Amino acid sequence: ISTFQELAIHHGWRLPEYTLSQEGGPAHKREYTTICRLESFMETGRKGASKKQAKRNAAEKFLAKFSNISPENHISLVSNDQDTHNTNVVGHSLGCTWHSLRNSPGEKINLLKRSLLSIPNTDYIQLLSEIAKEQGFNITYLDIEELSANGQYQCLAELSTSPITVCHGSGISCGNAQSDAAHNALQYLKIIAERK
Repeated sequence: ISTFQELAIHHGWRLPEYTLSQEGGPAHKREYTTICRLESFMETGRKGASKKQAKRNAAEKFLAKFSNISPENHISLVSNDQDTHNTNVVGHSLGCTWHSLRNSPGEKINLLKRSLLSIPNTDYIQLLSEIAKEQGFNITYLDIEELSANGQYQCLAELSTSPITVCHGSGISCGNAQSDAAHNALQYLKIIAERK
């Protein structure tokens, strides 16, 4: 799984997304199947005895598929799709750039510029979602299976800005890790938006 993530990061692609597609079998012997998506590609992994194993199977199958394609074609296959994807979803090929963030008249991004981002009980995930909707980028939360060195859950928040932004978060639960990643992403966006 980490090798596959590194491949995606190395090429500047969005992080792979994993979706549990099937769960079956008797209670004492459950079997899981996971679908892995990377850009426009999709691969269904072999069944696994755990969700983690099913996810690993899907990542391995994807890596095997990509190893049969020459490295030059990796970039062209995905970048062609990215151009089309950005045009269709965002409405223009550049998407949300740092320049457009700095000069945006949007209410949410301008509120972020004035925010302290240290107010207790703030829903950072909701706030980031509202800014993403206003500015035309997507957010993907990727829960990392391995706990951090101090035993906390970890998460990456990927923003489909141009360039892509990835922020790390950690916490005592998956939800807390996602909230921390969203908080870190907001802090980063605030710094970028305030620059002249």
